Amino acid sequence: MIDKPSEQEEEYFARLEYEKKKEKEHERHLTLAKGEKEKLKEIHFMRCPKCGMELIEIDYHHIKIDKCSECEGVWLDAGEVEAVSKLEKNTLDKLFSVFRR
Repeated sequence: MIDKPSEQEEEYFARLEYEKKKEKEHERHLTLAKGEKEKLKEIHFMRCPKCGMELIEIDYHHIKIDKCSECEGVWLDAGEVEAVSKLEKNTLDKLFSVFRR
């Protein structure tokens, strides 16, 4: 019988996998020419990573939240997940109500 991994084990292996992928991408980014990086940034800036459509930026409690104009995915930049996680429950509920249809 196979034992289910503990939550800490799952977290450890997820973090390990992320770090491996992050290092691989970092190495790939180092090989890109500056002009190519600028071109990619121009093409993808404020575009949904899922469907490619425009993102609409909303400032909520000093947190910039990007919502896709097409698939309605919600995206956060670096550091914003931590900021959202620190919001009180009623404030977080109000944030979600902004995005309800």
